[in-house]
Amino acid sequence: MRVRKFTLNSEDQVVVKVVREILNLFKIDTDCDADFDWEELNIINKIRPDVLPIVETTIDMTGTDGGKIHLVQEAEGRADERYAAGMHRLIKLNLYQLFRREFGFSPAPWGILHGVRPTKIVHRLLDNGLSRDMVVERLCHDYEASNEKAATITDMAIRQKPFLAKSDEKTVSIYVGIPFCLSRCLYCSFPANILPDKAGLDQFMAVFNKDLMAVKQAVRDYGFKVQSIYVGGGTPTSLPDKYFRDMLTNVWSAFYGADTVEFTVEAGRPDSMSEDKIRTMVDMHVTRVSVNPQTMQQRTLRRIGRNHTPEAIVDMFYNLRQAGIPEINMDLIIGLPGEGVADVRDTMEKIIALGPDDITLHSLALKRGSILKLNLDDYELPGDDTCREMFKTAMDYIYKAGLKPYYLYRQGYMSGQLENIGCCRAGAESMYNIQIMEERQTILGIGGAATSKVVNFRTNRLKSAFNAKDLITYLRDVDIYIDKRAKLIAEAYGDTQ
Repeated sequence: MRVRKFTLNSEDQVVVKVVREILNLFKIDTDCDADFDWEELNIINKIRPDVLPIVETTIDMTGTDGGKIHLVQEAEGRADERYAAGMHRLIKLNLYQLFRREFGFSPAPWGILHGVRPTKIVHRLLDNGLSRDMVVERLCHDYEASNEKAATITDMAIRQKPFLAKSDEKTVSIYVGIPFCLSRCLYCSFPANILPDKAGLDQFMAVFNKDLMAVKQAVRDYGFKVQSIYVGGGTPTSLPDKYFRDMLTNVWSAFYGADTVEFTVEAGRPDSMSEDKIRTMVDMHVTRVSVNPQTMQQRTLRRIGRNHTPEAIVDMFYNLRQAGIPEINMDLIIGLPGEGVADVRDTMEKIIALGPDDITLHSLALKRGSILKLNLDDYELPGDDTCREMFKTAMDYIYKAGLKPYYLYRQGYMSGQLENIGCCRAGAESMYNIQIMEERQTILGIGGAATSKVVNFRTNRLKSAFNAKDLITYLRDVDIYIDKRAKLIAEAYGDTQ
């Protein structure tokens, strides 16, 4: 559906954003001035001031032939949700239901649940005393989520509860960002840089160690207990052997202690791995390694910029197993260019045969800044219906292997309007993955593009400090980022006596 003229009677940018979320969901183009189906689209949302938000949504549409449509719907909020959150939910709900009813749009798997972390809503409802079945019904009714998605995230939140209970005010995690890769993948928008020469590496490590020492001091000063350490990127194992050993040794020395239950390294791809790096990870007591094939189709690997074979993935996996790494995670992407259901089936058979402890299934997201997004006309991507069938195929293999979902997040512009979901065998849950998604624990970030998320338990609020995504800026301004992080920590934890 295309519209030549679109008006919305609101100066509230948040309202504008939530309206456009629904228009984008149904692929209603409001920025096109040609080849349109409707001359005008006008949306009015009237919010009646009351104890609970009451939103009346009116849609007026005028066709190119002069025909008119007038739609009206009113909805009332809930007593247990914040007023503003309820108001925005009702605006989306009204629009979603009106457009579906009038034009017969197919239901979206997640309905109007467009947040990155939908399980946070589930935890709030569970904390308010709702039963499992009541939460599922609420998600289906208030957010138009499918019963399958509602049940998945409700059961997931229940599974997470014992892990979240193992944290307290002084328990934190550490994120380490190594922003280098050996090559840039087609779909990638992460702030990763091609591995620099020795001089560039030496400069980065000097700045990185200064950043690390500041967090080490904060851990000591505030008496923090480090529960998990996560080394990501980029691809940390793209560092040459000596630099990788120095980096991991410094991280281990600064943060690994009696309270540490998990130490994760993203190894990513086999062309970045070596025997020495595996020995280093074993020496530093790494408990979890992420191996990210994305696909086991050779033609797709070449197309997305991966300079390795599926066989190399298998060799890397077995080398890590033989070295005694306790848990191995594998990441896969649904919706890659040129792939179909048969490709996913073949990939899953090869992955499941390896016996990974954890599989994270990603739906391809068309991200700004990626080569793919900038050159969409050059690639044939599977449609939404095909992506959903591919996703279901992959999940069927995962369930048959005995793995169950334990964390989930969503992004914009995801293929099939789906999700990223982590599934594992019982006992192999990643503590860090749960904590980073649910945002109930302070996570201190070190390195390029790292984010620190500091939870203030006195105000029950979370604030973030971001290291620069641009490497040159990070290297130049590291003192600024160290100071911002320190002020956030002091605001949340200082003067508590």
